[in-house]
Amino acid sequence: MAQPLADILPQLRIGNQAALVDFYRQHRAHFARWAQQQQQLTPEQAHQRLRNALLLFYDQVADGRLTKAPDDLRTHLYALALQTPATEADTAPELLPAAEAGRRRRLVLFFRQLSADSQRVLMYFYFRGYNFTKVAGKMGYPNAAVARQQKLSSLRTLADLHQRSRGATPA
Repeated sequence: MAQPLADILPQLRIGNQAALVDFYRQHRAHFARWAQQQQQLTPEQAHQRLRNALLLFYDQVADGRLTKAPDDLRTHLYALALQTPATEADTAPELLPAAEAGRRRRLVLFFRQLSADSQRVLMYFYFRGYNFTKVAGKMGYPNAAVARQQKLSSLRTLADLHQRSRGATPA
């Protein structure tokens, strides 16, 4: 990774995984040799464990569990990979429970029914973590209060769509 780790964390938080892909490409052969010496893993098992460790690291950064960059990323990721039990690394990741998958599908459908501006406001605030001042700047609003009001309006519309789909009338 050519760029400093402190610059990578914000990129991961907004969904840019390019740094992790580069890390995997640069270190997979070395990790496979190292894992074979440490735990007698085949190259395929080692590659799978490294991929799982990268996904776990990404999830930790994206959901806020990891807020400070580790001192040595390679050591951190290798340790994550070796902590993963072999059975976990060799099996496919679990699917979401049916109820949760259905809830997410409905939410995406409702989200797509919102106007483009409403989608952008919610995306900036919830997925990119922008504050209201930054949302206002991105959307061309005069100030943060307008951005806050637009977010509230977008959420109300989303809630109304949800209520209508359940056959209830919004309050």
